[in-house]
Amino acid sequence: MTSKPTLSQVRQLFLPVALLAAAGSALAQDACTNRGQLDNAYCDANKDLVADLPTDKSKQRDPSTLVWAYTPVEDPAVYANIFKPFTEHLEKCVGKKTVYYPVQSNAAEIEAMRSGRLHFAGFSTGPTGFAVNMAGAVPFAAKGVGNDVRGYNLLAIVKASSPFQKLGDLKGKKVAHTSPSSNSGNLAPRVLFPDLGLTPDTDYKPMMSGGHDKSILGVASGDYEMAAVASDVYDRMITRGTVKKDDFRVIYRSATFPTSSFAYAHDLKPELATKLQQCFYSFRFPAAMQKEFNGDDRFLPITYAKDWAVVRDVAEKSGTPYNKAAYEAEAKREAEAAAKLAAQKKP
Repeated sequence: MTSKPTLSQVRQLFLPVALLAAAGSALAQDACTNRGQLDNAYCDANKDLVADLPTDKSKQRDPSTLVWAYTPVEDPAVYANIFKPFTEHLEKCVGKKTVYYPVQSNAAEIEAMRSGRLHFAGFSTGPTGFAVNMAGAVPFAAKGVGNDVRGYNLLAIVKASSPFQKLGDLKGKKVAHTSPSSNSGNLAPRVLFPDLGLTPDTDYKPMMSGGHDKSILGVASGDYEMAAVASDVYDRMITRGTVKKDDFRVIYRSATFPTSSFAYAHDLKPELATKLQQCFYSFRFPAAMQKEFNGDDRFLPITYAKDWAVVRDVAEKSGTPYNKAAYEAEAKREAEAAAKLAAQKKP
């Protein structure tokens, strides 16, 4: 059976971001022939855009306990039970104690893998690029059905009773984005909305809600007049009964983006990385997971170079390339947004 982490394990797992940010610098590979946009701690000699396995076998890891996390696109606690059958499957299939830990932010998840305290994780679409370049994540799987990897759309949603019919109607209004590194929740709107008559930071000041679920609930309650959200989260909340479809109108739907990636740490021993992938691909979602993930029933192979090309293009065009400077700026903005939300909740 899966095991819950003790308090001491939790404290060790997620150290303050400021301490973890410097963890990778000592691991820089001096003989690296190519890095691309990867941090100095990693090398990409084969130019597949992800970190290579360390050539020094003493730096290849085979932990006795595997720790993993899933992107905090909604309340992290929601997924603890949803993923329980999968975590149990991995524990039996890989043959190692496996712990699922709910992270509270994209930055915390990325820093935890960078520091070596997460061995594999599910990253949402936008932060995947930062996880690859700043934390040595190697994406290998995405949710899907049959032979088709599932995608999602950026939606612009408003209350059904509102007068807004198109994006241009939202000038000067209260519009929610989710977090700075989110693809559909921030980066894609900055690239796609201007051609449709609504320019972020010019026509409105994005209000960072802290999550797609919070943006959706905020539109329902009237805190926001429009929100840019991921269609898969929106659909899951409707299926779950958290919100009612009739309470909203979708005034914009983008082309399809890839959904969250699942990635392992680049320095896992090859045998462990291969076994982990095999165990992902052999798993079939039980009925409850299929319902939660809009009919997805399995994990399918993907590569960062091919499947994330459109996402990298959006990041470049939005002025947020997946490099260290952009990551540090995004992490700072995410922390500031979280602090602001916490202050608003205080009585």
